[in-house]
Amino acid sequence: MTFSMIGFLVVGCGGEKEQLKIAFLADFSCPFKEYGPVIQTGVELAIDHINAAGGINGFDVLLVTGDSGLDATKATEEARRLIDIEGAHGIVGPLASTATLAVSNSVTSERKIPLISPSASSASLTNAKDNGYLFRSTVSDSAQGVILADLAKSEGYRDVGILYENSPYGQGLAEVFKAAFEKIGGKATIASYEAKAASYLPELKALSMNGSEVLVAVGYPTQAAIFINEALENKIYDKFLFVDGTKSTDLIKAVGTDVLEGMKGTAVGVGPVSAATKAWDAAYKTKNGYLPKIGYVKEAYDATICLALAAQSVGSTDGAKIAIALSKVCGGDGEKTTPGAAGVKSALTLVSDGKAVNFDGAATSLDWNANGDIANGYIDIWQYIDGNIKTLESKPFTLN
Repeated sequence: MTFSMIGFLVVGCGGEKEQLKIAFLADFSCPFKEYGPVIQTGVELAIDHINAAGGINGFDVLLVTGDSGLDATKATEEARRLIDIEGAHGIVGPLASTATLAVSNSVTSERKIPLISPSASSASLTNAKDNGYLFRSTVSDSAQGVILADLAKSEGYRDVGILYENSPYGQGLAEVFKAAFEKIGGKATIASYEAKAASYLPELKALSMNGSEVLVAVGYPTQAAIFINEALENKIYDKFLFVDGTKSTDLIKAVGTDVLEGMKGTAVGVGPVSAATKAWDAAYKTKNGYLPKIGYVKEAYDATICLALAAQSVGSTDGAKIAIALSKVCGGDGEKTTPGAAGVKSALTLVSDGKAVNFDGAATSLDWNANGDIANGYIDIWQYIDGNIKTLESKPFTLN
């Protein structure tokens, strides 16, 4: 599928000028088919703002899409198609850490195409051998795991069991949490589970043998609903801590409001309301009539804007040049600009004039470190209350 205008090439005295194509690679089919279309609205809003400001290098930006299906093999195949057939110069996505690592390792790092995931949070991405082409516009679990450990301690837990999905996301977050919790004097027992298993009773029993007081649920709602119900039915656990993947109204429906009442978790946050957040919220609501109920829409917007600004700043659609420019236009010491049509126009004008710019993201400050991780941001502490999810506070963090 493609959106916006049909791609074209114009040849002038200075040589060939190419229309910038940005790909959105996400989940449009099971098991998380509701995520892709919603997060895509963030990408589309970004492209609306870019094109309204005159586009990139004289042309409207073109959006092409691919379905990763939450599958590493399918994601790599789609990434190759998007680059080799559709001609994408940069990719926003995939959403899952497993798919993101697969695409980075097998496709984008070899083809010198910048890849920015709006939601892949696994700590394992930090040390990926990506040749400088892998970034993310969301927060690494290296931050979430530490904040979660502090939350567990503040809740009075001294001995915890951690049940995590056997994936880069699950393993990375669980291991960071375990190390952080033990560092502050806690005891943690860890076990993995396979997403397609029908029951998780053996893992639950093994964890409880060590006397843990609470179960830390690291995974996704479908599986969490199964093992939480099994834990309750077999009187193994009745207290739980949650993460971003198990922050879900679907989980409330599956296990019951009373079961989750008062229980807390962590997730990527946006911190105090800023000019950037206000500008984005107003722009999104103007176009769509509401604000999104699914996360990572802002992060997808930010990733798209950064790719476009980088391309404009170097006057090229060359992936290698764009990748190098990313941290210069989103982060750094340039003039700060914000989301929204006016903010994007200002940013494009500045880079077109050869001036330094620092685009302040809708989701978080886009100060990337050498590993392509967000260096500064916020993690939310949230709670299940009366069948809803309420943010209690946002904790700042800094990653080296």
